[in-house]
Amino acid sequence: MTALLPRPNSLTRGSGEYPLDASTRVTAPDELAGVAAWLVGALRPATGLPLREGNGDGSGITLTLSSELDPEGYRLESSPAGVRIEGGDESGAFYGAQVLLQLLPPAVYRKALVGGVRWAVPSVTIEDSPRFAWRGVMLDVARHFLPKHDVLRFLDLMAMHRFNTLHLHLTEDQGWRIEIKRYPRLTEVGSWRRETQVGGAPDSPTDGRPHGGFYTQDDIREIVAYASARAITVVPEIDVPGHSQAAIAAYPELGVSGEPLEVFTRFGINYNVLNTEESTVQFYLDVFDEVMDLFPSPFIGVGGDECPKEQWAADARTQELMRERGLADEEELQTWFIRRLDDHISARGRRLYGWDEILEGELAPSATVASWRGMTGARVALRRGHDVVACPDDVVYLDYRQSELPDEPIPVSISLTLEDVYAFDPVPAGITEEEATHVLGGQANIWTEHMDNPRTIDYFAFPRLCAVAEALWSSGERSFAAFTERLDPHLARLDAVGVEYRHADGPRPWQTRPGILGRPATREERAVHMAELVANIAR
Repeated sequence: MTALLPRPNSLTRGSGEYPLDASTRVTAPDELAGVAAWLVGALRPATGLPLREGNGDGSGITLTLSSELDPEGYRLESSPAGVRIEGGDESGAFYGAQVLLQLLPPAVYRKALVGGVRWAVPSVTIEDSPRFAWRGVMLDVARHFLPKHDVLRFLDLMAMHRFNTLHLHLTEDQGWRIEIKRYPRLTEVGSWRRETQVGGAPDSPTDGRPHGGFYTQDDIREIVAYASARAITVVPEIDVPGHSQAAIAAYPELGVSGEPLEVFTRFGINYNVLNTEESTVQFYLDVFDEVMDLFPSPFIGVGGDECPKEQWAADARTQELMRERGLADEEELQTWFIRRLDDHISARGRRLYGWDEILEGELAPSATVASWRGMTGARVALRRGHDVVACPDDVVYLDYRQSELPDEPIPVSISLTLEDVYAFDPVPAGITEEEATHVLGGQANIWTEHMDNPRTIDYFAFPRLCAVAEALWSSGERSFAAFTERLDPHLARLDAVGVEYRHADGPRPWQTRPGILGRPATREERAVHMAELVANIAR
């Protein structure tokens, strides 16, 4: 089995194979003890082999580090004598271990003993390293809460595909998902809503069913540690100053009117936003302090997207604050708010990370921009010298429908086929070589308004995430035809894991949502809409 995904930079086949049996040992230095433990844990359930610690004589499976390899790079050499995995660092060794699994029959991914399978590693030499440093997935756990168990499963699936960044979208109008000790009502009140919109149309009905959940701080520590053991950094996002009605429901003094609100039960852009009093800024500085204590990530997300300004424009107190601060308009007010957070996050040695709307004002040089409204934000940010993570909606928004078939479940926006997603390139056209060095990489975004359970996330994410993984990892020319040849055997691995992916011929009957309307659009309609949204940063 050499149908590897993502495609490695170099693979040379040899002759023969190395059979795994009861005598196979796993050897690793202390620095790679965690990787060795993970590998044994991955191999043992299906094979039933003891895979005890080796003696370092070069036989069996050997893990080691090599200063000759790039960070995250690895070299895997297998022959009838054994398997040797060298990593440029711990992450590289882990990726080599992941590739070792792919060299075995797909049944190795099953969680119980599998009989009648020959566990043998073909003789190969693989040398590999990633194209981009940021290979990410944004997972929205705020619109629909994803229990901790399923977040851990999702991390395993990311690791299988050599993603290294989970952008965790933790707060929204529809729910607050992280425990903050100083402000307990954020989860007591803000973590659940009384019902949920069903469908994508403005007049879609609601289901009358309460929905909620949140992660305790112990849960967050567990998620972060679990991710770290799989070479994944978790980047938290607390979305402000829009998309904040769940927080306002918990603490009404955060809102512009001060009046009580409920956690939002509908989807779309919400009129209700945070006020910009010093007390509100301090509230969020406290929140971010607890968030930064929990997440060691160098990047801390502040959102900054889709913040309507109508409440600020109509509110006398907000206008008074703007005059006191010497701010000309509401756009400058949002910039002031984001910059206050930026200063605080930077003072703690971290970097602000926000959606491309934050480009509507001046940012600290260290701020990093997630370009989602096409690639306009990426080009603007690069011209200003900011680092960029590309996540254009018209290529890697995995909540978008997957075909023009009428039975795609709750169809959203344009159709993004597997081939469309495979064409993803985080480096925008028309930039300089220097600007290109500031493209950290890219990520796929999974918004969950219409994904109310893990099975549905599987359907929208896979196999399109397989295509994103290859686009972010593999260097050189890419061929969709060659990718699909390797994807077919890879789907057998997903079957073994239990991923309910979308099949090439369309959704299975239980994956459809008959009678529930979405909000489909043509590419022409989307282009006009996006041009309007980015007009104020494109000029």
